Amino acid sequence: MNGAQGPMRDAVIEVRGVRNQFGRQVVHDGLDIDVYRGEILGVVGGSGTGKSVLLRTIVGLNRPKAGEIRVFGTDVLRAPPAERRAIERRWGVLFQDGALFSSLTVRQNVEVPMREHLDLSPALRAELAELKVAMVGLPPEANDKFPSELSGGMRKRAGLARALALDPEILFLDEPTAGLDPIGAAAFDTLLHDLGETLGLTVFLVTHDLDTLVATTDRIAVLAEKRVLVTGTMEDMVRQDHPWIREYFCGPRARAARGAAAAGNR
Repeated sequence: MNGAQGPMRDAVIEVRGVRNQFGRQVVHDGLDIDVYRGEILGVVGGSGTGKSVLLRTIVGLNRPKAGEIRVFGTDVLRAPPAERRAIERRWGVLFQDGALFSSLTVRQNVEVPMREHLDLSPALRAELAELKVAMVGLPPEANDKFPSELSGGMRKRAGLARALALDPEILFLDEPTAGLDPIGAAAFDTLLHDLGETLGLTVFLVTHDLDTLVATTDRIAVLAEKRVLVTGTMEDMVRQDHPWIREYFCGPRARAARGAAAAGNR
């Protein structure tokens, strides 16, 4: 894993006092979280705890009712548009099921962020897109396919290629292994781990997949009671007394995931 575990950790994302509310429903209240440079942070929580809402709030798709969000030291909620746009170029987002444009090929999907942010010739843009597609383990023939012609696992990889289009420093992933079979999920976990190591990425990973948490994350943040209840390693989670955390991290599926990881490291 590529986590920053030293005493002088650099927080590239700082969330303070965030309140998210939709009508009368309060999802988050006084939520604080830090994400450190070079780490893979897994974000977990029960249904309705607002895992995806938190991700969407950080990347600007949802504006909180209160609080502060700093990315690379910039207050992204109050930054001028040009400064905000410059920060957005430094992150990539993979939404659930890839969220690809159905009328565009894989190559054209990957080119979308380049068209928006970079002044490149069509030939160079296509060449860079094909490089990103290769980086995520898709074959060359995938470039000319439409999303409807891809399997679920291939769509996830194509979405990841688009998220990597601008060589981001931060990667936001929303349930990247949801809906994949165990073999496909394990392959995606390996890909994520390898890309994180190779590219030095900071990863904000929303997931419920225990195998993914064990295989890829450096730290875990648990959402409960409208805030981040605890952060720490998998070993830290096992020692918690909170009922939901104990049920989630000490149940039979969690024990199986840890056992499989231990066997694979032998």
